Amino acid sequence: MVKTFYGQVLASYASDPKHSRGRLYNEPESSYRNIFQRDRDRIIHCSAFRRLKHKTQVFVYHEGDYYRTRLTHSLEVSQIARSISRAIGLNEDLSEALALVHDFGHTPFGHAGEDALAEMMKPYGGFDHNAQSLRLVTKLERRYPTFDGLNLSWETLEGMVKHNGPLVGPLSVSKKPIPLAVSEYINEHNLDLDTFPSAEAQVASLADDIAYNCHDIDDGLRAGLFDIDDMQGLPLVWPAFEDIKRRYGILERSRLIHMAISQVIGVMVEDMISETSERLENHNIATVEDVRNLNRPIVAFTDNLLSADKAVKKFLSKNMYRHHRVNRMTSKARRVVREIFLILFDEPELLPAEWRNQAENQEEGSRARVIADYISGMTDRYALEVHKKLFAPDALS
Repeated sequence: MVKTFYGQVLASYASDPKHSRGRLYNEPESSYRNIFQRDRDRIIHCSAFRRLKHKTQVFVYHEGDYYRTRLTHSLEVSQIARSISRAIGLNEDLSEALALVHDFGHTPFGHAGEDALAEMMKPYGGFDHNAQSLRLVTKLERRYPTFDGLNLSWETLEGMVKHNGPLVGPLSVSKKPIPLAVSEYINEHNLDLDTFPSAEAQVASLADDIAYNCHDIDDGLRAGLFDIDDMQGLPLVWPAFEDIKRRYGILERSRLIHMAISQVIGVMVEDMISETSERLENHNIATVEDVRNLNRPIVAFTDNLLSADKAVKKFLSKNMYRHHRVNRMTSKARRVVREIFLILFDEPELLPAEWRNQAENQEEGSRARVIADYISGMTDRYALEVHKKLFAPDALS
């Protein structure tokens, strides 16, 4: 069974915008865009999306313009997610929206910044970038006259919160408590935390995994953190380099890297499509609710590719994320975030007026959350500028 909507062919197990559970706040819908297209457009046009341009994953922004930022990464995830969704009849618009929004809650300086902010927020409910993404699109973006946030559809919010699977119940993979921002939100808008999300959300999550690994290899090679020969025997990656050499002979290094990384992405995408199609058939999946109520993810890699993917992650951890050049940057980044938080917590009058009004005369937990919201929204560049203004004696206010 297939159905069409605005020219797109959808499988019966796809998320149908005509049957969306809607928005928390009722609004007239667009006459020419479905609800998921409108979500995507709201995501693209909000300030949190623009800030991704100057938020990095591994390299601090001044290291060079070539390396990927959260924005370029999100666009790459979106392209991969759309391709996979089209191949298996899923809703491309929902997959795209989830791919574009998935990094909203990240702090400046990637995981180093998040680790520092999580440490500072530990006494006050913690900090989690996924929960912060939800907080941004439901509370912190202030663009519309009758509600805070972007008022995204239930399906988009569900995919954001549950992209790694159920948060509660026997199928939950995490033993951690539900993040504070999520537990607060579901009090007024239930997102069914005990089930898997839609197949579109699962596709966006694994598309992130594909892009992250492949493009970190690309950036690591171009930055000179490791060389092609260092990857000899590395599953998935080394065979791609060997195949490109065999097919094209001697190539300049940049062309060789590009072609090999492109091939790795293709292999991973094809593997996911094959395994997912097999699971759809074996489990007789007919509706989106069948996807949600299954006792395992419907979108997945084969066991062989999962094993190769783990080896790639282990290689990157050793040769890139723990490289002394990266360690020096992450050490500085943690220190910058930690010092900004501490001085603003002690002296909230130093905050810009909009944030100061929210933080002053608040009990410690509320004040800390305001400061975490402020810091997590910073770009790398802005965080360094704020740190300089707060601590450099000769800096202009």
